[in-house]
Amino acid sequence: MTRTVRGKARRVWLWRWRRNPLRRRSDVVEAWLLLTLLFLGLVAGAVAGMVTARAVEQSLDDRRGQRHPVSAVLIQDASDTATASTSSDDYTWAKVRWTASDGSTRTGLARVEPGIEAGSVTRIWLDRQGDLATPPVSSEEAELQGVVLGAATAVCASLVVLPLGWVLHNRLDRRRMAQWDTEWAHVGPRWGHKTG
Repeated sequence: MTRTVRGKARRVWLWRWRRNPLRRRSDVVEAWLLLTLLFLGLVAGAVAGMVTARAVEQSLDDRRGQRHPVSAVLIQDASDTATASTSSDDYTWAKVRWTASDGSTRTGLARVEPGIEAGSVTRIWLDRQGDLATPPVSSEEAELQGVVLGAATAVCASLVVLPLGWVLHNRLDRRRMAQWDTEWAHVGPRWGHKTG
């Protein structure tokens, strides 16, 4: 709602809660509904974000618990195939040999640091079945991923409420206009003449 003061239009905040002769019951209902929706959006976003963050961290912790490191010997040289745009954390693929928990010797392709020569010992990760697996993320990385995904989920869950608020606002606005038309049909003829 705007109010004119000394020729300038000023925005009047919270006018639906203030007492004034133009305020209708639908204005108060709309104000409380929109405030409730805002509150529900914030609560739903916070809850969804926390649940998502916890689930992501738990999943990554479980995955970390299912993998274990093993020493392996490189069968071939780890070629230095890292491109110029890669960081120091990049790895290259090389054939390795390791001893399984049952005593058998196994071979496979694993990610190792580039430039290591054949015969060198390196660390690889195995899953519960003894198959090669990617290294698990650290607890700090798991926490970071949980926070990022939780925040994204919180924002999305909060934004789900916006269309509901828009629909309620439009319905109440149509109802308010219909009430004004009815009242104008009642009051208009009493003025004696119509403009336009």
